[in-house]
Amino acid sequence: MIRNIIFDIGNVLVDFCWRDHIRSCGYTGETAGRLGAAMMQSAAWREMDRGVWPEEEVLAAFIRNDPALEKEIRRVYENLGTLIREYPGTRRWIRELKDRGYRVFYLSNFPAKVERDAGDKMSFLAEMDGGILSHRVKKIKPDSGIYLLLLEQYGLKEEESVFLDDSPANVETARKLGMQGIAVRDQAQAEEELKRLLEEQTE
Repeated sequence: MIRNIIFDIGNVLVDFCWRDHIRSCGYTGETAGRLGAAMMQSAAWREMDRGVWPEEEVLAAFIRNDPALEKEIRRVYENLGTLIREYPGTRRWIRELKDRGYRVFYLSNFPAKVERDAGDKMSFLAEMDGGILSHRVKKIKPDSGIYLLLLEQYGLKEEESVFLDDSPANVETARKLGMQGIAVRDQAQAEEELKRLLEEQTE
């Protein structure tokens, strides 16, 4: 019986709208593509998620990825407040699940700087029963360690939990640990799949 719903945040509960953020800084076309490749799509971003490197080291790594765009990279990085935005259905979805008696958690690869700059876009986290942001524990998905930390911290049983994430690799780790898993393409699809799964559990 499913009792716990565990959500990734980016592209599940919020739009990770990095292209819009770059555009809001005044960059489009080829420059915008290069900025995305040097920053959000780079291996250094995953280290930013992990939270081990100092932030100045992360920024230096972005610049090394495309030195000709140092000024632009610094501008995009300066304030990441428009990097995410809450999906319209997020708060309703969380409340409906909680009203039905489910415990609701988050497990997300998430950098400290984004939490600082854009934390006001995630006020819905206060309505959830808890969770883990990767930078706080220095581990990132799909490392099984971060999943096990969540289960241990909140006393959750794998067989009573379902995990939703837009990364198939992250969902696969959850399944290997004994959880149900839903690979998210968009919020409407994820909500429908979760609804069917929960209905099957109560039949």
